[in-house]
Amino acid sequence: MAAAEAAAELSQALARPLSLLQQPDCGRAARLRALEDIRAQLQGRPLPGAVLQEVFAARLLRPLSRCLAGDAAERCRELALQLLRHGLSHGERPCEALPVLLPALAQRLCPPQGTEPSEELRLGLVQLLSLLLQRCGASMAPYLGDIARVLQATLLDHYAEVRRESCRCAAACARAMPEHFHMQSESLIKPLMQTISHQHYRVRVDVIQATGAVIQFGNGKSVDDVLSHLAQRLFDEIPKVRHAVTTVIGEWLLHLRDRYSYFHKLIPLLLGSFTDEIPENTKLAWTYWEKIGLQWEKENEEDLKDKMDFSVSPSHYPKGETRPGLGCRELVSRNLSKILPGLCHDMTDWVESTRIKASQLLYTLLLHAEDHITQHMELLLRTLYQACSDEESEVVKNSVKAAELIGTFVSPKVSLKLITPAFEQTPKASCVMVLAAVIRGSPKEILQPHVTQLGNTLSQAGVCQRSEEVFYMEQLLYCVQALIEVCQEDCREISLQLMKVLVTIMAIPSSQDLKEKVEKTMSSLAEVQQLESSHCLYKQHIIQLLEWVSVSCEGWTCYSPEVLQFEVIATHSGPVIGEALDEFILILKTGLQPNRDPQMRLKLFTVLSQLSQKASETINSQGLFPSYLETVIKDILAPNLQWHAGRTAAAIRATAVLCLWALIHCEMLSPKEILKVKDELMPQVIASMDEDSKITRLMACRIVDVFLKVCGRQFDADKFKNTYTEVLKRLDDASCDVRLAAAHTLANWFKCLKDSDVKSSMEGHVEFLYQELLVHLDDPDENLQKAVLEVLKEGSILYPDLLVREIEGAVQKHQTPIYCNQLLHHIQSAKESA
Repeated sequence: MAAAEAAAELSQALARPLSLLQQPDCGRAARLRALEDIRAQLQGRPLPGAVLQEVFAARLLRPLSRCLAGDAAERCRELALQLLRHGLSHGERPCEALPVLLPALAQRLCPPQGTEPSEELRLGLVQLLSLLLQRCGASMAPYLGDIARVLQATLLDHYAEVRRESCRCAAACARAMPEHFHMQSESLIKPLMQTISHQHYRVRVDVIQATGAVIQFGNGKSVDDVLSHLAQRLFDEIPKVRHAVTTVIGEWLLHLRDRYSYFHKLIPLLLGSFTDEIPENTKLAWTYWEKIGLQWEKENEEDLKDKMDFSVSPSHYPKGETRPGLGCRELVSRNLSKILPGLCHDMTDWVESTRIKASQLLYTLLLHAEDHITQHMELLLRTLYQACSDEESEVVKNSVKAAELIGTFVSPKVSLKLITPAFEQTPKASCVMVLAAVIRGSPKEILQPHVTQLGNTLSQAGVCQRSEEVFYMEQLLYCVQALIEVCQEDCREISLQLMKVLVTIMAIPSSQDLKEKVEKTMSSLAEVQQLESSHCLYKQHIIQLLEWVSVSCEGWTCYSPEVLQFEVIATHSGPVIGEALDEFILILKTGLQPNRDPQMRLKLFTVLSQLSQKASETINSQGLFPSYLETVIKDILAPNLQWHAGRTAAAIRATAVLCLWALIHCEMLSPKEILKVKDELMPQVIASMDEDSKITRLMACRIVDVFLKVCGRQFDADKFKNTYTEVLKRLDDASCDVRLAAAHTLANWFKCLKDSDVKSSMEGHVEFLYQELLVHLDDPDENLQKAVLEVLKEGSILYPDLLVREIEGAVQKHQTPIYCNQLLHHIQSAKESA
């Protein structure tokens, strides 16, 4: 009775403002006062819900709805909205307002009838719709079409907050009436997807959450329409957006009615969050995934009974990884054939971020699939070959990790059978990279039976000599390192093959860093065989290595890789090369014939020169080289000292002269050996004193000097004449070093002639030599003046009176008397001593 009286009293109080509000000619100010009076009456006193409901439904609902839908004054529409919200919030039966209120909302929010111009009022109208959904729930099912039309419009509103509220409204609608919502859910997908890339991240988060609810409680077929958009949001730079995607996908995989049909499409999206840079997102994805696996395991318990009862953990598993549960592994294995083709396509996408994400996902999938990888090997290998040559390092890194899993879970009998043919065709660096990763991931005991096959494959000329690219050679080196690391002492079986590969890598022109890596790898190979150093490795294989490079020796050119391999073996084996001189000298003899490629001969002479300079530590380490000297000089050096036109020929002669000097300087060419070869070498060495190369002229002077010391006293008149004639020319050389060496050689020439049987027949030549030497006492170079003075002192012993006459004549020609006086004094002293 009291409620009825209160309702009557309230109705009476509202009669006048309501009457004024409903008059057609009521002005804006009057309508505004009327609405404010109504608000004062409703909010100015405490009213029971029943009283408010009765008055609101009977007297206020229709006039306020008309005002909301059609009043031209924004303030009036705003007050009407506030009053309607108040009535719906506090009334006991808000559902009774639906037939009147929803058409008014649709009229105000849906084109073409009209659109509310005020952003704040549009937001308020959508909030009013959310309030109705909250209070009325499933009772709004008859008006689902109107709600859908409103949301289609407001989801595309220019005001971000309206979009956000519309998303929450759509989600509430889906949850409120799941039995009916599927009939209208598809109509919301398009506007949601148009909004999912909105510039405000909060809008994107709300859209993703709304999409999750709309599809979960609506038509599941719409999953196909939204997947690409959700996948794109996994690349969003805002962590909260990625978090929302992970939550939605996780909920779908747990609760979507038709989820079994979409496992192959949803699983990649959830697993893609495993590599999110935010730990919270990664943890969320793992939590959902474990729940999904356990749920699927429970739902398919009968099917998995044997695996659950007799499952055995693998003895070899990637370090740092936790094995996923059985349900998770089975889910991936059973859907892998549907996931892989699309994923492999994404691995070669033109967008860098897509390729990175795809490579990360591939690793996660293979970790779950384990030995089920085997049936997809051809597709996987093709993809990995291409991905490993990607310009983005992160893609390569993830692809290599994925290839290591192939080694862990796939039998080498299968994987090597598929990888080896790629090497027999045209092996690329990416193929070698994949093989190295497969080896690294393989268990030692399983790989052991295939070690010989691997060694033979890598040491094939078509593989290890295919390219001189540093990157290719680095991958080849990583293959060898992987074999040594995994197989350890089993590498003894393929030690020679691995040495061939390492020698080939060392032979290419590359950075010092790569060469150091090769040397370190050789040390590791020696260590696993319990050898002291890499020199012991060379000692173990030196004969086979030299035979290996010498097979094609007769066809070598400067471009032959065997030339560089030979250089590496000879220069890096240290004292071991002295134990294989038969093979070493034979290769030099074959390769250094005058009719062979000049550039190649130059390289071989450079090797011989380097070794000769440290003979005791290399070619003569066993003291055996002297027995090969005659062959070296007569068959190698002498033919290459002969003059031929061209710069390359000159460089060869220069290197040959250097080799000869190195043999003499380290005393391997003994006086006895010099006596044997002097007749053959002397004319060519003398001719070399006229070469363009300063170092050649200098070395030739020094060699002639040594020959004079050893066998000059046995020279005949012609040899004495030929020798001094050429040496004398060098006193006019452009190089100070050559002039000084020539002076020293002439001093020895005088010594030899003093004790020679042909001295008497050489007086005229000695006189000429005196004259020429006296001229050089005026040389601008003081060092040469002193050197020539010493030569003349040595020569004065032969014909002192003759030299005195020449000196006197020189003084008369105004030559510098200082050294002449010293020379005269020396001759006088010598006579007195005699």
